[in-house]
Amino acid sequence: MLTLPDSLRDAFKEPLGPVTTDADALLAAAERTRETHDAPEASLIAVGDVVTFHLREAGRVPDVALVDGMTEREAVRAEIDDALGEATQRRVSVSNPAAELTAELLSALRDALAAAEPTILEVTGEEDLAALPAILAAPVGSTVVYGQPGEGMVHVAVTPDARSHARELFDAMDGDVAGAYRALGVDPTA
Repeated sequence: MLTLPDSLRDAFKEPLGPVTTDADALLAAAERTRETHDAPEASLIAVGDVVTFHLREAGRVPDVALVDGMTEREAVRAEIDDALGEATQRRVSVSNPAAELTAELLSALRDALAAAEPTILEVTGEEDLAALPAILAAPVGSTVVYGQPGEGMVHVAVTPDARSHARELFDAMDGDVAGAYRALGVDPTA
């Protein structure tokens, strides 16, 4: 549905929010974001196996987690793979090749955000770009967390400004952008 053009690759190397290695501090910041926006429906979305593992170890099961069994193009450590494999959350399998966002992933993300129970999206391929549609689809006051290679976890507070920036990047991707918004269940003009 959408592919990352070479012209945008550098834009995705810059973190979309502050980077931390402290999961407890990140969760406290996520709670402050929820409270600031008076958003009881706010979600915590984790993009990546290592991020998901650290949030779970800190005592918070993400409302939506996207995992692919890899980190920095290598298989995750056995400890992480085992812990996530033993997680009892609802699981949905999706395909999503590297440097792409498929209709299947976007629809599954939309459904997971609407689900009453925590959901793990098991991605065959790569989930790296999923932070962008998560920022667009999650309620304001939510938090999207993804890994920044070699640095830590990026905390993106879902605010109107964060959405505006995410929308600029999303709109600049190659492919059926209007169809991608429909699959995600997001009004691009809102």
